[in-house]
Amino acid sequence: MQSSVVSLSSMQRVHIGTRVAQAAAAEADLLGAERVLLVCSSTLKNETDEIELVAAALGDRLVGVFDAVRPHVPREDVIAATHRAAEVSPDMLLSIGGGSATDLTKILALTLEHGIRTTAEMDGYHLQVNPDTTVTAPSFAAPTIPVVIAPTTLAGGEFNALSGSTDEASNVKEGYLHPAMTPHAVILDPVLARHTPEWLWLSTGVRALDHAFETLGSLESNGYYDGMAMNAIRLLSEGLVRVKDDPEDVEARQMCQVGAWSSMVAIVAGLDMGISHAVGHALGGSFKVPHGYTSCVMAPFALDYNREVNAHRQALISVAFGQPDTPAHELADALIRKLGMPRSLQEVGLGRDDLASLAEYTFKDIWCGTNPNPIADPEALVPLLQQAL
Repeated sequence: MQSSVVSLSSMQRVHIGTRVAQAAAAEADLLGAERVLLVCSSTLKNETDEIELVAAALGDRLVGVFDAVRPHVPREDVIAATHRAAEVSPDMLLSIGGGSATDLTKILALTLEHGIRTTAEMDGYHLQVNPDTTVTAPSFAAPTIPVVIAPTTLAGGEFNALSGSTDEASNVKEGYLHPAMTPHAVILDPVLARHTPEWLWLSTGVRALDHAFETLGSLESNGYYDGMAMNAIRLLSEGLVRVKDDPEDVEARQMCQVGAWSSMVAIVAGLDMGISHAVGHALGGSFKVPHGYTSCVMAPFALDYNREVNAHRQALISVAFGQPDTPAHELADALIRKLGMPRSLQEVGLGRDDLASLAEYTFKDIWCGTNPNPIADPEALVPLLQQAL
């Protein structure tokens, strides 16, 4: 009999289907917040009326906006946001945007708590990946400023305490983790999500599917995680296709959002992911590949690589797709192609000469050492990457 421990997060509420302005104001009321700093994408701020609506709903409680958010969250952006926030002393942080805005906001709560004002000072707070792929987590006091997230993509970081920021000096995307970095509340507004570009919505939806794939492929999973991951595949595999067919289908967008939430349950509760996520972090942080595209490329190859040790687990993926007689990697590949997403490393800008360094960067990731089918060293990873080329 396999035993496991499920760690529950400190998140208090998830608003499903409520408009972001209404839900943000409600959260400020519940928290008694009087000084709200908003982190958002520049596109939402400059090309839609969503931020104006939120500002109107918050009124004088909105004391600042930071919209200089770049992909993969360079340390410099975190520090720039920290200096902006320090000027206004917020008692609530609100993020509206994609995964980069989400990660930046969660790390911002940490930098404000500990008086971090330079990129070098961030060194003492991120996870350290050791040469043997074990991970050392620093100990530090919990951030206390509550964070509220309204995501516009499906990567799922809004449900997680873990956040990533790229050290541009080392070209490595590093993880920052404390249980209290879990957002206080999440706002799932499918109407807001209509502003998200199609490629970004669909590709991050595949990223959410990859959470479910690696949950169901894990030899350490349990019945609770399995059920939530299978629900994620059911909702996302239908919802993503419907949104591609009709971008105004808000019911389908809400299906995708709840599916992304379901896909995150196991990660939030402490289950380690595998090689698809590890390569994905390296592709993003070191090669600047969009977050969602990394799973579009790697997920089917990772499933195929791992099935010699976890075919019995991958059978659950096929069941969740409603096609129990078709291998999981074939179903993943077919759906990703149907969505029109890239399926090779070449399509996202890498060549054969990049594979050795990609393998090296992957072995600096926290999940390289937890793949179901162990990979001994960077050299052993290269054949898998060659298949993905």
